Amino acid sequence: MSSSVPRRLAWVTVSSSPSASAPGLDPIADAAPLSLCERAPHVPADRLVAEMVPPPRFDSVRFSTYLPDPNQPSQTEAVGVLEGFAAGLGGAHAVGGRGRGFLGFGKARAPKTPAGPRGVYLDGGYGVGKTHLLASLWHATPAEPALKAFGTFVELTNLVGALGFQQTVQTLRGHRLLCIDEFELDDPGDTVLVSTLLGKLVDAGVALAATSNTLPGKLGEGRFAAADFLREIQGLSAHFRALRIDGEDYRHRGLPEAPAPYSDEEVTKAAYATPGASLDDFPHLLGHLAKVHPSRYGALTDGLRAVCLTDVRPVPDQSTALRLVVLADRLYDREVPVLASGSAFDKLFSEEMLNGGYRKKYFRAISRLTALARDGERLVRGD
Repeated sequence: MSSSVPRRLAWVTVSSSPSASAPGLDPIADAAPLSLCERAPHVPADRLVAEMVPPPRFDSVRFSTYLPDPNQPSQTEAVGVLEGFAAGLGGAHAVGGRGRGFLGFGKARAPKTPAGPRGVYLDGGYGVGKTHLLASLWHATPAEPALKAFGTFVELTNLVGALGFQQTVQTLRGHRLLCIDEFELDDPGDTVLVSTLLGKLVDAGVALAATSNTLPGKLGEGRFAAADFLREIQGLSAHFRALRIDGEDYRHRGLPEAPAPYSDEEVTKAAYATPGASLDDFPHLLGHLAKVHPSRYGALTDGLRAVCLTDVRPVPDQSTALRLVVLADRLYDREVPVLASGSAFDKLFSEEMLNGGYRKKYFRAISRLTALARDGERLVRGD
């Protein structure tokens, strides 16, 4: 990885008192496991923005590492268009660039906006590498990392929640590029909020790139629809060029089969045997998440090598479920394995939730937690 790319760092000191060993178990590690429930991270505003870089699993991706399917010419075409888009940002000037302070204050100069679309939208189904290409665009844009931002739609809305709308505008308006992965079209309020924010940033000369999720009622269709995205962002549509990326679509594969849960004893023993692992009771953790702003969930997981959960059970309500989705995304970004007892992860959400307006989020959370649970199996095997 290039030394110019910032890594997500642990900026918070947390207090963890030793967890009690389960009856009949002798601690194997020198120290008791950590506890997510004992962490109350405080993340300064400037560091929330500094963390808006491609997640660790996309640290090293580049256009050169994307392998287009020779049977899908749109993939090769997309790489060429995005490379040209990145190169065209080299001379772009965003209002409040180097002449402003970090949070964008100071006298603004008129933006020198280059001709052509100031945004690109990657339109494609699962498994075609949209996030790989989006992260590659971030890496390829010729600007220092402090002038580029990369985050999911949820992370962007959480940033607005933490900083406030005007402060978010001031913070991001000096950026050269803002990449938004998984632009979510299932919450009209958040969509309007982010569309308004992007309008302010476009006026300031910030270039945009995005992928999106499907609208309610579209789950199961073969691909994302650019028309949905462009309609929902309304006045911003003229600023975006849609790039269709065809490829093998995995949307009909259904829910992945989650690994069978382990016993409480096996999970606890593995937590003690794994340095840097956390151990929490799942219902207790869900209660704790309600006390921590979702923008801090990344910091909540800083330094963890594994997450061990006992008594996993279906989530009781939608607010709790949506918080769990954000935590699952942060764990997946950081590739933190998960080991659990209780219910399997494909039983977390009720049928009503999986058939409702937020079902896309829940399917994604199940898929990601299942992948992390498969990684967590090595904790029991002692690999």
